[in-house]
Amino acid sequence: MRFEGTKSYVAADDLKVAVNAAIALERPLLIKGEPGTGKTVLAAEVARAIKAPLIEWHIKSTTKAAQGLYEYDAVARLRDSQLGDPRVSEIKNYIKRGKLWDAFTAAERPLLLIDEIDKADIEFPNDLLQELDRMEFHVYETGETIKAAKRPIIVITSNNEKELPDAFLRRCFFHYIRFPDADTMKAIVEVHFPGIKQRLVAEALRMFYEIREVPGLKKKPSTSELLDWLKLLMVEDIGPETLRERDPKKLIPPLHGALLKNEQDVHLFERLAFLARREG
Repeated sequence: MRFEGTKSYVAADDLKVAVNAAIALERPLLIKGEPGTGKTVLAAEVARAIKAPLIEWHIKSTTKAAQGLYEYDAVARLRDSQLGDPRVSEIKNYIKRGKLWDAFTAAERPLLLIDEIDKADIEFPNDLLQELDRMEFHVYETGETIKAAKRPIIVITSNNEKELPDAFLRRCFFHYIRFPDADTMKAIVEVHFPGIKQRLVAEALRMFYEIREVPGLKKKPSTSELLDWLKLLMVEDIGPETLRERDPKKLIPPLHGALLKNEQDVHLFERLAFLARREG
C-alpha cells in the first residue's frame, strides 16, 4: 500500500515520502500549505491510488469534536414520545453517526479526511486526542463501545490560520506542501490542460510568478487560481503576445479577477501602474 502520485495529481517526492511514512506509522498525516495548493485533493487522490473508501469530514467554525463521534437528538425523541411514536422505545433511532464512527466501522480500511481543522475552536484537536490514539469511543446513551477493526488512514489539512496544540502535533506526521516551482507548475498545468500551447504557458507562468513576488500583496494567487486564469485565457483566446506587453497602462494582467481576490491587491496594481506611467 504505497502512494506514488496519480495521473491527475503531480506529487513532489517529499510529499510521497510523507504520505507513505504516515501510512506505515499509522499516524494521522497533518498537511499544511497555502490555500489552493491541493491539500484537500491529495486525500481523494491517495484514496483512489490505494483503492481505499474516502470519508470526508469538512470542518466549520461551529463544528464540535463530538459531532465526529455521534449526535443524540433528545429533542426529536421527546417530540416523538409526545406523539406516541413507537420508535422512542429504541434509543438508537435518535443517534446519528459521525464521520469517525463511519471510519471505525467501515468494511474496508478507509481514508478519513479531516479538512481544515484550524477552522474549529482551539480545543477541537485536543478533544479528539483519545479517540485518535485508542481508535475507539464510548456511546453513553446505549452503553456500547465503537472500536476500529482496521485503523483508518487519516489525513488532516490546515491552512495555518491558528496554532494547533503541541499534544496533538506529537501524534501526527507533519508535512508542509511547498509552493510549486515553475517546472512542477508546468507539469501540473499539463495534467489539467493536455496539449496547451507552451508559449502561452511560459508567458502566463512568468506573469504569475511576478505577481506572487509583488511586495505588499495581501493574498498571493495559488495553483487553483492559476489554472482558472489559464482556462479563461484560452476561452477568451488571449495569446502570449498580450501577456508579453510591457505597456505601463497594462500592468494589471488581463482577466485579473481570477488571480487577484480582493480590492486591496487590485488597488496595489493600479498604484503601480500609475507610478510606472508617471515615471515614463
